[in-house]
Amino acid sequence: MMEWYHYVLLVAVGFAVGFINTVAGGGSLLSLPTLIFLGLPPAVANGTNRVAIVIQTALATAGFKSKGVSTFPFNLYLGIAAFLGAILGAWIAIDINGETFNRILAMVMLAVVLIIVFKPKMRLEDMEERLTGKYLWLSLIVFFFFGIYGGFINAGLGFLMIFFMHYVNRMNLVRVNATKVAVVFIYMLSALAVFALNDKVNWKLGLILAIGNGSGAWVASRYSVKKGDGFIKTFLVVVVIVMAIKLWFF
Repeated sequence: MMEWYHYVLLVAVGFAVGFINTVAGGGSLLSLPTLIFLGLPPAVANGTNRVAIVIQTALATAGFKSKGVSTFPFNLYLGIAAFLGAILGAWIAIDINGETFNRILAMVMLAVVLIIVFKPKMRLEDMEERLTGKYLWLSLIVFFFFGIYGGFINAGLGFLMIFFMHYVNRMNLVRVNATKVAVVFIYMLSALAVFALNDKVNWKLGLILAIGNGSGAWVASRYSVKKGDGFIKTFLVVVVIVMAIKLWFF
């Protein structure tokens, strides 16, 4: 039986998740355990979490746009590719040991942060973004597979999206995050539809969680534009390290 403070907990966790997901990634590693703790079966928790993510990314996209940051139509192209992949990913059931999965994800996240910290710094201001031609086609292929994973679990995918767009498409971190949230919004619609069609969504808890997610995302999107790449890079490194330690040891 749900108590009033459970709803307060959901909103508070949601705010943290919305902020973390907008600036870095991995927020679902907080919201999924919380939903399971409140009594939802894992599959329903996974589906319910998608409700909050859809609202979170919609508000984050609006927040970035309100600050004049938009990568349309590039974000739409990637979103469509990921949308198709997410349909497949949401239907796939992969039997993998939970502990093994967590450790693999922890290693991937640490690899991303090491690359970000130690890769020779690019002077992005002196280089053009690579959003067309072969780089667009490469991005479409990669984001189709990102969509498969996003449709299946989604946790931690934001780190890989940030890495890919920053170093392959040569976008600064503010524009990367603006693109990321728009893409996630688009492909999460298909994933949510699949979960809903299979009756794996608790709409009440999902909408309550979304109050926090959406608020955190709105604040993070506008704050990160103001603070710029330095803030995002520092926040990203801290979140990756904390999440990786949690996955490996807990």
